[in-house]
Amino acid sequence: MAKKKQECPAGAPLWMVTFSDLVTLLLTFFVLLLTMANMDEVKFDDAKNSLKEAFGFSKIATTTKYKVPVLPSPPVEKFAPVHKESSFKIYERIKTDLKLSKISKEVKLIKRDDGAIILRMKDSILFAPGKATVSPSAYPILRKIADIVRPLPMTVRIEGHTDNTPLSGENMTNWDLSVARAVSILRFFTRGKLFAQDRTAATGYGATRPVAPNTTPENRKKNRRVDFVLKTQKKSGGKTAQGLSF
Repeated sequence: MAKKKQECPAGAPLWMVTFSDLVTLLLTFFVLLLTMANMDEVKFDDAKNSLKEAFGFSKIATTTKYKVPVLPSPPVEKFAPVHKESSFKIYERIKTDLKLSKISKEVKLIKRDDGAIILRMKDSILFAPGKATVSPSAYPILRKIADIVRPLPMTVRIEGHTDNTPLSGENMTNWDLSVARAVSILRFFTRGKLFAQDRTAATGYGATRPVAPNTTPENRKKNRRVDFVLKTQKKSGGKTAQGLSF
């Protein structure tokens, strides 16, 4: 006698329904854990309300009591904010630009502990001996320096320095010469519109700030220099200090 075939009941097996419910609950549990780990009150409230609606605890979405603050857009700057580019990154950027501009031999790059960056040039590259007028041969170098520094969020102070040898046949002191040289470079930048005036200043120190003792011709040569001191742009009342400092 042939056995009668058993017909399968319609729909999914009972064990699959239970298993699906279990997987759904586990998924909900892990989503809840992830939401709580974020500790964002707005997102947590939204997730809680969503779960309530999914399980039928609430037919109407609960209005959240939190509001997302709308912050005004930051003002547009001509250069990147300082906090986005550290002093070290700026130093490395200038170092690379000097090499690409092929003036790294004429310009010595120095990084100070206070965050200032110095571009140092010998006076013989910029001026004739004892003179305060910028030599035409120095024009391309100064333009390249301006192109490198202009995009940076920094002010530029041009410092003139000399050795302690008295000037002969000139009606000026070493201090006068250092100031005149710094101002001469500042005028070159200003006339060529290479720098904004509110970012530049000029000062002279004469022989008061030597980098080496004035005891040998080689040391005196090191002390006769022009320093371009770059410092972080600091605003006071929306403007930076400007003008010449003596």
